[in-house]
Amino acid sequence: MKKYFLRSALNFFLILFFINPSHSQESKPDTVKTGIYITSIHNIDFKDQEYTITFWLWLKYKNKDFDFANNLEVPMAKTVTRSFLTVDSSDGRIFMTMKMQCVMKDSWRIRNFPFDLQRLRMSIENSQFDSRSLVFVADTVGKNYDPRFTLMGWKIDSCVIMTGKKAYETAFGDETIFPPHTEYSNFRVRMMIKRGAGGLFWKMFLGMYIAFLIAFVSFYIHVDGMDSRFGLSVGALFAVIGNKYIIDSSLPETSSFTLVDLLHGITLFFIFCIIAANTYSMKLVKQNKMEKAHRFDMKLAKAIMLAYVALNVWLIIRASNAG
Repeated sequence: MKKYFLRSALNFFLILFFINPSHSQESKPDTVKTGIYITSIHNIDFKDQEYTITFWLWLKYKNKDFDFANNLEVPMAKTVTRSFLTVDSSDGRIFMTMKMQCVMKDSWRIRNFPFDLQRLRMSIENSQFDSRSLVFVADTVGKNYDPRFTLMGWKIDSCVIMTGKKAYETAFGDETIFPPHTEYSNFRVRMMIKRGAGGLFWKMFLGMYIAFLIAFVSFYIHVDGMDSRFGLSVGALFAVIGNKYIIDSSLPETSSFTLVDLLHGITLFFIFCIIAANTYSMKLVKQNKMEKAHRFDMKLAKAIMLAYVALNVWLIIRASNAG
């Protein structure tokens, strides 16, 4: 009987211990159901790596302290403009809707430019409540963007919304947190856009290809006209260099070797080969080996054209498939 009484008393105190809020684990964070509808993406500035996005955002939550009207943060935004805001709390839950326009900063991937596939990213957080108090839940009902809006020169490949946590290796001055590490729940949007590069490619590289063809034509100038041969080749060389500087001026700086660099690089190399071939032909002419010089020119012309076209086609196909 005594053992039974002790066992019952122990079970009773254990139940009280785990039920008592003071001894239980931290309470679960409140949820914020969040959705977005993108109405426009425009002003894509490739040089400054930024774009403008306009969207409707809605949030549903119970905790009034969250106050998204004042605490909403868009971490990657350069500027944030809110043009419309409504709040409905008639059913005991806050339903907030706002229309916003943000100028976003992002990093462009230009390795395969102009056949590039860009990732546009945007996220929102609550600046006052971390992930222990607040977590976002994505509202996935319906579309996330207006399929009727178009991006000049771009095609929308996909649009994905998700939620997660953003870690900050700081306590933002709170000395009670050690080590200094905080996490904030966020709501993220990732849109993939692919450039329609056909027209843009020829607009950028037509001058380079014409310059190469001008240098290539020198093979068909009679071997007596060496001055004309060298004049065309050297002129083409500077034309390609000028074309590259013009294209580079419209691109963000990068340390990687891009398709633009590769195409201009091989063009400069093949023009150098043409100049070297003309030099050798001139040597044969001075030795009165006119026929040998002509045969050398014709054979090398075919080899250079075949190699140049093959390399260009391979690089372009590889870049367009990689995106």
